[in-house]
Amino acid sequence: MSDSTPSTPAVLAEGDANDTMDGVDTGDLAGDLFGETPQEAEETEKEKEGKREEEETEAEYLRGENGDNTALTVIDVDAIVVAKPMTFVDYLSSPIVTITVGTSTLTAHLALLQRSPYFTFPSPPTSSPLTVDGLASEDIEAVGSFLQYLYTDEYTPRLISGNRPGELVLEGIQETEIDNDGSHLLKHARVYTLAEKLGMEELKTLSHSKIHRISSTAKGELEYARFVYGNTPKDDRTIRSPIASFWAHRIEGHILRHEAESEFMSMILEFPQFAYDILSMVLDQKEKIRERPTRPDREDREGTALTDMAPPPGTAEKAGRGSTRKRPRMSTS
Repeated sequence: MSDSTPSTPAVLAEGDANDTMDGVDTGDLAGDLFGETPQEAEETEKEKEGKREEEETEAEYLRGENGDNTALTVIDVDAIVVAKPMTFVDYLSSPIVTITVGTSTLTAHLALLQRSPYFTFPSPPTSSPLTVDGLASEDIEAVGSFLQYLYTDEYTPRLISGNRPGELVLEGIQETEIDNDGSHLLKHARVYTLAEKLGMEELKTLSHSKIHRISSTAKGELEYARFVYGNTPKDDRTIRSPIASFWAHRIEGHILRHEAESEFMSMILEFPQFAYDILSMVLDQKEKIRERPTRPDREDREGTALTDMAPPPGTAEKAGRGSTRKRPRMSTS
């Protein structure tokens, strides 16, 4: 029996990672032992490098270093400080602005005037006096009502609760009081047109609601209509349509014959659009009447038709010759 000599394990040369042992690639063996081959390690490193480049590119974009004006800004939500709403004291602490209206001079606080988009002032305000000249041709009383609204969200006469639930009336004006010359209507109409100029929609709504709580004579209504048609754009149906409706429902009645026929004719000649608006409503109303059933419905009995809307003879005289129907002046659009 011959002695068997054990085989000596092969020794790998130091630093040679690609030598083989018994036909096995030692690189593959390393991958089996440590979970990742050199090729996989190289690919992983490339992925990490690509990710780092993406992060750096994103960081540059966020910092705006790429010259793009649309670059985003990283905001620390925890560091955001919510601005406190301005108190009335804050408003009164703002600079004083001088406002020229005709030959008069009024003043108001800057922060309150900035409620209107019409006014622009340097930011921050300069040390020189702040002035407003754009209201020089406006009605002084209307500007005063505008300033009163800025400070109080109302203007005189205020809307207050009436005797009936949910009713609002004008403070200091009796329900039976008649605006003989249209001055009360004109006061609120001037506030309305000024609010339109200054971009104050809430003030427009407020002044418009006050208009419809005033009773006036035929001549007073025509003065109001003349101002509106002379100082509002043609497409302002909010204030024009109720005027045309008001007269459309009275054109066949006693008012024009006995109270304001000459004034009405003058208004027609001065503002043909006024005549067209009234005629359109009269014709529309007559078409609706023809389309209704023969048996009158509740609206007919309550006087919706043009012939029913005219008050019986003597009614205006008993009511102080005033146009006491305020509701038809309201817009339904």
